[in-house]
Amino acid sequence: MKDFLTVSKNVQNEIIIEKSRFITTINRVDGEDSAKKFVQSIKSTYPDATHNCYAYIADNGGFYVKFSDDGEPQGTAGLPMLETLKAKGLKQVAVVVTRYFGGVKLGTGGLARAYADCVKKAVEKAGVKSALWSSFLKTEIAYTLHPKLIKIIEGFNGKVISTNYLSSGVELSFAVPSDARALVQDKIVDFSLGKSTVLFEKDGYFEYDI
Repeated sequence: MKDFLTVSKNVQNEIIIEKSRFITTINRVDGEDSAKKFVQSIKSTYPDATHNCYAYIADNGGFYVKFSDDGEPQGTAGLPMLETLKAKGLKQVAVVVTRYFGGVKLGTGGLARAYADCVKKAVEKAGVKSALWSSFLKTEIAYTLHPKLIKIIEGFNGKVISTNYLSSGVELSFAVPSDARALVQDKIVDFSLGKSTVLFEKDGYFEYDI
């Protein structure tokens, strides 16, 4: 499975450019059907808008990609929006920029900059998270070995999910890249002299804000 970046939360942002009102809505999606439903929902919310331009990269592999200028001059809206998503490295994301024309024409270059800027500002507001294909593990370790365990987990680009302090030791749930799972398990067993076992819970995406 591929690691990827996506937005941390769904947000909406509004700016005025040369009297035109631009409303940008950006959402996390989990496939092309999800992206299409999102785009349609925005069009239904703003049916009187001059344009509802959109772009999406619907999957985590970058295969389901689409954009639309929705009546703006060709290449001035959907494509700059899509290229902005790509430049940010985002996947499983869809964005719609709703425009209410204010009477001042921006020209092709101005339009492209406006739509790209709308997406940039929306991404900044939403934040970005990393989704890493990981193994979710759990172990209990002696208090004296707890600091070393943290170093091992972090040394493999892992993340501690939860820590539970028990009378018998420290119980940790954590995630590490799946290709490092066996090595991490062996290291924990070795440095604990076989006193700690590592329970494998599942493989899946572990997400955290960056």
